[in-house]
Amino acid sequence: MAGRVKTEKAKADAPKQKTKSRDAQVGLMTAAPDDTGDASDSAPNSRDYVSSLARGLDVLRAFNRTRRKMTLSEVAAETGNTRAGARRILLTLVREGYAVVDGRLFDLTPQVLELGFSVLSSKGTWDIARPFIEHLSEETRESVSAAILDNFDVVYVSGTQFHRVISVGITVGRRFPAHCTATGRVLLAGLPEDQWLGMLQNIPLTRMTDRTVTDRKEFRTILEDVRDKGWSLVDQELETGLMSIAVPLYLSSGVMAGSINVGVPTLRMTTTEMVDFILPKLQETVEKISLALRR
Repeated sequence: MAGRVKTEKAKADAPKQKTKSRDAQVGLMTAAPDDTGDASDSAPNSRDYVSSLARGLDVLRAFNRTRRKMTLSEVAAETGNTRAGARRILLTLVREGYAVVDGRLFDLTPQVLELGFSVLSSKGTWDIARPFIEHLSEETRESVSAAILDNFDVVYVSGTQFHRVISVGITVGRRFPAHCTATGRVLLAGLPEDQWLGMLQNIPLTRMTDRTVTDRKEFRTILEDVRDKGWSLVDQELETGLMSIAVPLYLSSGVMAGSINVGVPTLRMTTTEMVDFILPKLQETVEKISLALRR
């Protein structure tokens, strides 16, 4: 594999004239003038589609789907690429720092987070929310996090861990199945009604613990309850010994920006105490964030 990486590097270090030509072609996607009128008024057509970029994005998504390291053959099979095509994409990701290779296994690096979180930070929502999240963590002496929905997973975009002997630690960029997390259920319940049928038919209700709800009718009833009351509490369905409670965060436009969550070890609090003590403070925090976002 080391020999192959060197070969790819030698190709990439070809004469600068070739590099400039390739860069010019890439630039056509974003800055090429359109003599027929304003480019923003024209719909994309087949000539605007870069299939190699699409295949590269599919390779990145494949790691999210499988959540594991993969061999070249596995990546090719998962994405429908040829081995040669998958190899070129993987070695490009390795060279750019988005992937690493260990023997025969490829894996993504934390650098891929830059692709999404630079967009999130530019919007400012979670920068504004962070001081409120930190204050709630100090007030409750528990870990607080914020998440958004990505297909059938939740991805954590902000948060702070309150350090105790036993504490809940969720890092930014971490993802979990939405069906068995409080944040996930809040976000799923907030989907438009016309998306519910497809979501309920296709979401994998994977059993994570012996408490995880896997019956689709029961799961729908739970989501309806979450939608009606505006919050969700999950007791040890993701991990034994962990409870979490979450509420949605809405923008002034009415669009759901994400969900704020407090995670608590079960040895420290009961579900009743979560609702009585944590929920009011969580709801108050979300109201303050919503007001701050309107300014």
